[in-house]
Amino acid sequence: MSAAQTNGGGGVILRLEDVHTYYGAIHALKGISLDVREGEIVTLIGANGAGKSTTLRSINGLNHPRRGRIVFQGRDITNEPPHEVVKMGISQSPEGRKLFPRMTVRENLEMGAFQRRDRANFKEDVDRVYSLFPRLAERRNQNAGTMSGGEQQMCAIGRALMARPKLLLLDEPSMGLAPIFVEKIFEIVREINEQGTPILLVEQNALMALDAAERGYVMETGRIALADDAHALRQNEQVRKAYLGET
Repeated sequence: MSAAQTNGGGGVILRLEDVHTYYGAIHALKGISLDVREGEIVTLIGANGAGKSTTLRSINGLNHPRRGRIVFQGRDITNEPPHEVVKMGISQSPEGRKLFPRMTVRENLEMGAFQRRDRANFKEDVDRVYSLFPRLAERRNQNAGTMSGGEQQMCAIGRALMARPKLLLLDEPSMGLAPIFVEKIFEIVREINEQGTPILLVEQNALMALDAAERGYVMETGRIALADDAHALRQNEQVRKAYLGET
């Protein structure tokens, strides 16, 4: 159960209002509106190509929308560059992990804190990552590229946490992982949330995502097709057939 499920959620921290994003002439997002509140895990589910990752790229400044607004903590960030978005408190663990493979685990974590000015708390934050991911503490001096997929995913999430995010974006954290690692990753996602960090989760594994989240949005071809609390989406016949593998 997420923190929001126990405390009822707080004020809106992130809001997308009628966001239209393009790749050249391709209209990838066709009027996306969603919000994330303090204390929540919110998930975006949908088929490949539905626009989930593009939604995250619109938020983090890698693809600026042509129309619509993105508001974070009351500030319009629609056209902010990615480094400013990170400074404001939005951090992402990207699809495919994107670690620095020839750098050690410790060095990858240090890169996550690159933009921070409060270096005094650096050790405390490294210790927090190691307590969440004891495997990383064991592998701290190992080159990240030599670790298993699950360990690399832990490192990618740990690196994102080193920015002390006010909102954590997770893009396909379970992709390519063995089932035992998938369960572990989602346990830690819940723990991060319970420690106070709201999370916007993009995930192909709809069942795990809806189990972890309080609310969810179903995306289809650049639009929001359904929006509801996670329990209701799990019971929705259309969702069960299309995304949960039920007949």
